[in-house]
Amino acid sequence: MSDAKSIEGDFIEQAASIILENVSNEQFGVSELAAAMSMSRSNLLRKVKKYTRLSPSLFIRQVRLKKGMEMLRQTSLTVSEVSYQVGFGSTSYFIKCFREYYGYPPGEVGKRELVQKNPETNSSKPFPWQIIIGALLALLVVSVLLLFKKMPPDAEHEPEKSIAVLPFKNESSDSTNVYFINGLMESTLNNLQKIKGLRVISRTSMEKYRNTNKAIPEIAKELNVSYFVEGSGQKIGDQVLLNIQLIEASSDKHIWSEQYSRKVGNVFALQNEVATKIAHAIEVIVTPAELAQIEKRPTKSIEAYDYFLQGLDPFLTRTKEGLEKAISLFEKAIDHDPQFSLAYADIAIAYYFLDLYQTEKQYTEQINNYADKALLYDSKSAESLISKAFYYLHTKEYRLALPHLEKALEYNPNSTLAIQMLADFYSYQVPNTAKYLEYALKGMQLDIAANDSITKSYIYLQLSNAFIQTGFIEEAVKYINLSLDHNQENYYAPYLKAFILYARDRNLEQTKQLLLREWNMDTSRLDILQDVAKVYYLQENYDSAFFYFQKFVKAREINGLDIYAQEDLKIGRVYERMGLQEEAAKFFNAFSAYCEKDQSIYKSANLAMKYAHEGKIDQAIEQLKIFSNTDNYQYWFLLLENDPLMKPLKKHPEFDGIIQKIEDRFWENQAQLRKSLEEKGLI
Repeated sequence: MSDAKSIEGDFIEQAASIILENVSNEQFGVSELAAAMSMSRSNLLRKVKKYTRLSPSLFIRQVRLKKGMEMLRQTSLTVSEVSYQVGFGSTSYFIKCFREYYGYPPGEVGKRELVQKNPETNSSKPFPWQIIIGALLALLVVSVLLLFKKMPPDAEHEPEKSIAVLPFKNESSDSTNVYFINGLMESTLNNLQKIKGLRVISRTSMEKYRNTNKAIPEIAKELNVSYFVEGSGQKIGDQVLLNIQLIEASSDKHIWSEQYSRKVGNVFALQNEVATKIAHAIEVIVTPAELAQIEKRPTKSIEAYDYFLQGLDPFLTRTKEGLEKAISLFEKAIDHDPQFSLAYADIAIAYYFLDLYQTEKQYTEQINNYADKALLYDSKSAESLISKAFYYLHTKEYRLALPHLEKALEYNPNSTLAIQMLADFYSYQVPNTAKYLEYALKGMQLDIAANDSITKSYIYLQLSNAFIQTGFIEEAVKYINLSLDHNQENYYAPYLKAFILYARDRNLEQTKQLLLREWNMDTSRLDILQDVAKVYYLQENYDSAFFYFQKFVKAREINGLDIYAQEDLKIGRVYERMGLQEEAAKFFNAFSAYCEKDQSIYKSANLAMKYAHEGKIDQAIEQLKIFSNTDNYQYWFLLLENDPLMKPLKKHPEFDGIIQKIEDRFWENQAQLRKSLEEKGLI
């Protein structure tokens, strides 16, 4: 055992020493530490996790923070100066990390040192400077070793500061009171969700455990959480009885419990007290702004609140019948309190979901009116902001939706609805691959357990798609396989897997065969059909490309579909090669019109191909230059140079340099994204 401890100590001491040698280098991260220690990233990850229970990025950060604390105590440097000297590129980020680790901001270090200083120490004679320096060096080594050998359980912040609220049990003999007990669970959950320093699992994820026989440690492993809240209660007349227990997941020990007996009229104060006591028990920081959100009373009317609670269960089903029933109950709540913001917001959201898949929208005016009322009575409510964002998504005013969704996440950092909508937003409406991946990962952390195998399969599919778009090929392979493991019949997973394997193997013939196999299983799949044609086009097999593009164009026209307009230039090129000049001209004109309307980050890349086809080489090169300064584009745009349309540009003296810049910028962005995701505990 002592030999094992010695090996552990030597490894941690060596790693900490290397980090300290490079502490001022902001770019010194996991890859650099692995290289300095002559080991792979995966081996470094395994060893650091084993010895410290930290990810390598958190290990590096905490060495930096310890050094920062030492400098603040022993020098006259400002917080800003120290933050840069310990490798934080942002002072505000240093302050945030410092506060999370030490429990108070770096600006208070001097004050706390004065309070804690022993008067006898002040009057003692100073040591010679050689002794002081020697002592400090010894202290530094010892403190680093002690830091990682005796790391407190909450030092990593994630997943220790994570919690799940199990469905509360109704102990009343009256089964009609179930909605009220569920409402107490919902409010406890909602209040905890408003704390940024806490990861809170969604209600839908917890519903599957309502009647489970699984032990707490088993559920904890499935959800990757550290604490659980159990509750049971009953409503007897105007009296509420509630039992609450806080459980540490790893040990299954109760670390706090309380019994409450309150009048129904005091239910809001009860809900707030429960949330704040839980936060205190697990030692999570609650800011004054978060506390104000928690203490906010949703309505002055108990009658209104009762109707609102009755509407929650059908509202969360998202079925037509459930949503319509919820709207009726929420409207009754508003009759008792015409300023009940949350009820207005949920009515707007319910109407949005009722209209979501309708070709002809029926509820546009209702969504807008109820969302405006919600904001009027509470502009700092996540639900109010989400309801207005849904109106803008409903009317396709996407850029107006974004600030509302982002603000909603400020007020409720654990809102799965806001996170899901932001992932979709950055995937489809306003493409940004980095943000798409970040929100997809956040969503999975909070909500993956909510779903059956089929739904999980599609969540993993989306995550795999987000990973491949950002060039995380190994991760994309992992999650596309998980998608297929959960549902072999997933409609899109084999299709996406064909492209992920191409990214890994760069075997275009293999990709074509995989796509053809999927298309032959369902020849109505226009998404696969146009990609089969495109692979033949990339191989410059124009006869076969024409065969499949012609089928695609015919189906698109017959069904009146406005899809894949960005591919019209390629289609036109194929038709032109087949001697169909008049038809080709229509596709070229359609693509020009598409470029004029295109407001995405890909406009310059599309214009480069358009100008290249038209023989306007200098204009094409200029557009490529513009694209080379773009960030967060899809991995597939690294393959631009392989497009036959790019051939006329290859002789231009600047072409190779621009293509290299596009590739370099992509991988630089990916490295920064990886670092950011690691720091946030998302990968």
